[in-house]
Amino acid sequence: MKLFRRRPSLPAASRPPLAAEERVVAWCQVAESAEDVVVATNHGIWLPSAVDRLGWHEIHKAAWSGRELRITPSEVAVERDGYTVLVDGPVVSFLLLEPGELPDQVRARVTRSVAYTSHHSLPEGAVRVVGRRVSGRDGLSWAVRYDSGTPVEADEVLAATDELVGAARSATEAVD
Repeated sequence: MKLFRRRPSLPAASRPPLAAEERVVAWCQVAESAEDVVVATNHGIWLPSAVDRLGWHEIHKAAWSGRELRITPSEVAVERDGYTVLVDGPVVSFLLLEPGELPDQVRARVTRSVAYTSHHSLPEGAVRVVGRRVSGRDGLSWAVRYDSGTPVEADEVLAATDELVGAARSATEAVD
């Protein structure tokens, strides 16, 4: 009697161009196409037809319905000195009939990438400050995400945001 069923390995034709230190941790065939797969690695996730990997730190939200994996990537709206301003990218979703460990790996790795997060009121609106771990890189990558309706270019909002990111960086560096 066999207690554990070993999952077949990722077919060579479906294997993305991995970096030197990158390894596959889970994968799943997409229901709509036998050739399309979603591949999770220690560095990020490869989506069907993607030219490059989406790093764990680049995913704003990942949701699993039990059949469908929905990913909301972050997109850089503005680069500022020492941090980026992020907005949501288009949501992508995939129907996965035999997901195996893929949803658990995605959830765990996206969550693990978040080292610091805090939400703050501003003179007008609010902002979330986030420090995330990036695979293969020391230190944290800093970003902010403004609440809807916040005047992101207003001088007082810019000054307050710079101050909040600076304080977060100082607080996390003191812990190291």
